[in-house]
Amino acid sequence: MGLDDKIKNEGTDAKGKVKEATGSVTGDDSLEAEGKGDQDEAKVKEAGRHAKKAGENVKDTFTS
Repeated sequence: MGLDDKIKNEGTDAKGKVKEATGSVTGDDSLEAEGKGDQDEAKVKEAGRHAKKAGENVKDTFTS
């Protein structure tokens, strides 16, 4: 997981924000909820990316 994953996560988050705002403006609760879901998905994936990086740093500490 590298920079390309971070960019994908940011894209998913941005897409979710647009969906949420559009749903809110148009009164489409389903679209608004879908947007929030997209944002949550991006946050979970980004947290996983950070956890993996932290694990690699710990491993490097013990193997150095």
